Amino acid sequence: MTVHTIQTQPIAGQKPGTSGLRKKTPVFMGRHYLENFVQAIFDVVGAEGKTFVLGGDGRYFNDRAAQVILRMAAANGAARVIVGQGAILSTPAASHLIRLNKTDGGIIMSASHNPGGPHEDFGVKFNMSNGGPAPEGVTEAMFQRTTEITEYKMLDAHDVDLGAVGRHHLGGMIVDVVDPVSDYAALMETLFDFPAIAAMFKGGFRMRMDSMCAVTGPYAVEILENRLGAATGTCVNATPLPDFGGMHPDPNPTWAKALMDEMFGADAPDFGAASDGDGDRNMVVGAGAYVSPSDSLAVLAANAHLAPGYARGLAGVARSMPTSAAADRVADALGIGKYETPTGWKFFGNLLDAGRATLCGEESFGTGSDHVREKDGLWAVLLWLNILAVRKQSVATILAEHWAKFGRNYYSRHDFEAIASDKADAMMAALRASLPALAGRVVEGLTISAADDFAYTDPVDGSVSQKQGVRILFEDGSRIVLRLSGTGTDGATLRLYLERYAAGPEGLDRDPQEALAPVIRAAHVLAGIEGYTGRVTPDVIT
Repeated sequence: MTVHTIQTQPIAGQKPGTSGLRKKTPVFMGRHYLENFVQAIFDVVGAEGKTFVLGGDGRYFNDRAAQVILRMAAANGAARVIVGQGAILSTPAASHLIRLNKTDGGIIMSASHNPGGPHEDFGVKFNMSNGGPAPEGVTEAMFQRTTEITEYKMLDAHDVDLGAVGRHHLGGMIVDVVDPVSDYAALMETLFDFPAIAAMFKGGFRMRMDSMCAVTGPYAVEILENRLGAATGTCVNATPLPDFGGMHPDPNPTWAKALMDEMFGADAPDFGAASDGDGDRNMVVGAGAYVSPSDSLAVLAANAHLAPGYARGLAGVARSMPTSAAADRVADALGIGKYETPTGWKFFGNLLDAGRATLCGEESFGTGSDHVREKDGLWAVLLWLNILAVRKQSVATILAEHWAKFGRNYYSRHDFEAIASDKADAMMAALRASLPALAGRVVEGLTISAADDFAYTDPVDGSVSQKQGVRILFEDGSRIVLRLSGTGTDGATLRLYLERYAAGPEGLDRDPQEALAPVIRAAHVLAGIEGYTGRVTPDVIT
């Protein structure tokens, strides 16, 4: 074992966020950079005698980073690492392997839905022994450690052959290379009625699954085509590529335009879906019927009992604060718990571990349940398929009946990307300063009832998270939320969330942007978006 010595220096501005550490690939490939962060992980969580899971979404540098992490794990005394064949694991599959094998955690190499390639994005995050992302206290300790370490440990050894399933030894550490798909697929068979879904496909049901040249491809082919009998070719863009084929692997109507065009075309399949870079996000759409992430969570909550894994009912439903309140209405009708948390899947972990929630969802195309501790794109697709197989209705009909029963929360997210960070920060600071004076103000015909900066007290451990997003509430139930996202690597992304409730029975079939028009105008006035950013039109509308 060789101990390499490096100069003490912080990873300036590289603090891990809710989804780990993300930066441009050349930054991670820079001298000592990856090693600095990985050593900080091992220093904080400990490695001696422990077992970890390792895998990633296959983006550029994934294979080389895996070899570095393996040699560092061996040098730090780890007993065993379970790694996906080819260093591939979707994020939900990694979470499942952590839980299935009762490991001490896992390292996931991904920048989620961000583009990949030599000049695009890379990321590393640590998941705890429950399979979920490390909590804030742990990520804070990792960051602090990166500012202090003067050396990292690296075993001098040849690369491990990750191309074939089997056992290897690296120094005194065992490396088990496993099929990245099989255990995950087996889990899905325990949750969903595969015979009913297979019968639906056999009866002529048509689907298009777009994996966006990302990690979900092999999982989708194995489950949908091989196990459920969907027609060959149902899964498109199913080969993971280091640059995602030049695609932006974010499953929304903007970046999955080819799928949207097909689903709204003359000969649309019955059902369409897409997943992101690391497999934890999803978009679902029926023939001529787009399903917003917020509506998807609500529909899944209302119908989850139709799947065998949830036949006993749900303990509760949790949503991130920016997600629409549609799921709350379902929870109230079912008489189960409802929870509003900050953005970030780790905030759901305590609720899931404590048995307070069964389904969780975020407006950013993330949905999941207590089967793992991450959001899970393919899981959401399979639950939709199970519901369609049992109800024998179209997506459009299921949506219409849901709105007729619960009312409709018109909802949209407007993203303004790559804003200069100083301008974005100044805008949010000014908006926060104005909050105390907003109650009672009338803007675009809407009367503000309350305004705050969302704070969350965890009902399980009592921890408090402050400044999680500005909320502006109106007397008619409309709502505006503004947050700066940390998932990008260029400047800041302003996320503007817009919501307006229609109880029905009339007015449930309007275009969301039309229904939200006064709320959109009010948001621009109140935040001064154009004045601070120079932007009028968002880059992405979902």
